[in-house]
Amino acid sequence: MRPPRADIAVLPFPAGVAWVGGTPPAVERICARGPLLVHFIDFAQLNSVRTLPYLVAWHERYAAHGLTVLGVNSPRWPFTRKPEALALGLGRLGVGFPVAADGDHAIWHAYGCDRWPSLFLWGRGGALAWYHFGEGEYRATEEAIQAELAASGSLPEPLAPLRASDAPGALVAPPSEEVFPGGSLERPWTPEASPAPLELAYEAGGAHATVDGEGSLEVSLDGGEPRTIAVGAPGLYDLAAHPRHERHRIALRPSAGMRVWSVSFSPGVVS
Repeated sequence: MRPPRADIAVLPFPAGVAWVGGTPPAVERICARGPLLVHFIDFAQLNSVRTLPYLVAWHERYAAHGLTVLGVNSPRWPFTRKPEALALGLGRLGVGFPVAADGDHAIWHAYGCDRWPSLFLWGRGGALAWYHFGEGEYRATEEAIQAELAASGSLPEPLAPLRASDAPGALVAPPSEEVFPGGSLERPWTPEASPAPLELAYEAGGAHATVDGEGSLEVSLDGGEPRTIAVGAPGLYDLAAHPRHERHRIALRPSAGMRVWSVSFSPGVVS
């Protein structure tokens, strides 16, 4: 969205914030020479992870034109607050731009975020040019980036939608609600809690698990042959992907020592 005023100035980050991927200059210095895109995530939260391929692509496409991309990991889960988990999780996702470890949510609150992800585009000079909360608006966001870089020369065509559900005008059905198998955001489910697998029925375009620990996830869909997903780093793991909004039942059996914090579901297109 375009901001309601043209004079909203870029907010500095707190002194001493820790970074993964290198410490950037102060945001005021960045904006003195070009636009800045600040993206708030939790690296193991579904909506955050679904936006990251676009952010990675914009970083690669427009860095040479003067765009700086910075991430801020404001943790949703207790384990995503840990610096070592953050470094491992971002590396697994292929994030190459610097990400601030906002463990106490100081930057999150200063920017007025209320959901994951949240995105702010600051123009050269430091005025807010565009912002967006949640998924979506990828084409409009890239067009806002290009408008800030218009004087830098020839720019590529905006990205094609990376998923069918991202296409303009796509008809998608709301997925099943997220499940916290341990009972809350602060309490994970472990295989030691029950000898039986974790079983869930859902309607969605895909199913995903937020997990911590190292080992494996054995996944079976609709009573079929199980497959094994190796888990070498904390984060979000895809359990099932469907070409459209579908109804299924999934059984999940983690190896010993694994912790399952959430099973979440992504939207699918309606056929």
